[in-house]
Amino acid sequence: MGTVTAPEPCIFCEIVAGRAPAHVVYEDAATLAFLDIFPFTRGHLLVVPKRHVDRLVDLAPAEYSAFLGAVVQGCRQVERLTRDYNVGLNQGRLAGQIVFHLHFHVIPRYNDGNPFGQTPRTRLESGEATGIVRDLGGPLRR
Repeated sequence: MGTVTAPEPCIFCEIVAGRAPAHVVYEDAATLAFLDIFPFTRGHLLVVPKRHVDRLVDLAPAEYSAFLGAVVQGCRQVERLTRDYNVGLNQGRLAGQIVFHLHFHVIPRYNDGNPFGQTPRTRLESGEATGIVRDLGGPLRR
């Protein structure tokens, strides 16, 4: 287990570094949570470690607690929108991983059926994102 060097520019590393925009809902010393820009549902969050690792198994044991704590915090924030949500992790291309920087999805569920269907996802607009961040009680910083 160790640091994995991103083979190409990593959008999540750019977000962590502040060089790419994101609608942050939670941040602490080791983790960041922000809105997915192609959400399945309103309030769809991504929780990432600030240190680049491709996969969960690349995370150092000393990092487990902070990372899981941030996932739980993301769930608490989503519960401001709904008590129903999915927490998911896609590991590898065949599992649907698109950005190869470890991240958990926290996806609010409403009375909308399966959010993982074949309907194309639409890009989250900045104005809408600002309102969702507010509704989630963020951005929180610790």
